[in-house]
Amino acid sequence: MKKASKDSISGSGSRFCAFLRGVNVKGTNMKMAEVCAVFEKAGMKDVSSVLASGNILFSSEKEEEELKRILEKSMSEHFSYEAFLFVKSQQEIETIFRETPFETNAEYHIYIFVGVEGIAKILMMEFEKSRKVSGEEAQLMGRNFYWKISKGNTLDSEFGKILGRKKLKDSFTSRNLNTFEKVLKKL
Repeated sequence: MKKASKDSISGSGSRFCAFLRGVNVKGTNMKMAEVCAVFEKAGMKDVSSVLASGNILFSSEKEEEELKRILEKSMSEHFSYEAFLFVKSQQEIETIFRETPFETNAEYHIYIFVGVEGIAKILMMEFEKSRKVSGEEAQLMGRNFYWKISKGNTLDSEFGKILGRKKLKDSFTSRNLNTFEKVLKKL
């Protein structure tokens, strides 16, 4: 979808990004143009996507909790699946990106997790109990959880396997630092 100009955004409310959980993995395949159309039908303005992993930018005058409820219902009905998404304001995304505690390094991925209230502390407790691979680190910054893992070890690490547990997986989603940077550039 085409990005809305700054002029058209100015009168449309606050800017947000919805981070969808489980998009284009394990049989849940969606075209981002179709997802954007669902958001527009649900009343969102200036809708666009970043990458194919379910990062939807939009404007609205509604509050985050109401947006989450409206958008999960619209996505669930349209795509016939149980949608989970997490809405963050532009200001929250800027803070999350700015507070990243790790230096970028070509040998490592840095993941940022967004989710339900309290999930960052739960993830930190699970990380502290897990066996680490060389260079693997995690930090809690405010209400946000950050994980650094060497490339090629994301799914093989003990913590990576913990992230797939049913009791946790509907409580959060993660994106790498590069995705957050791309989201910010388009906001």
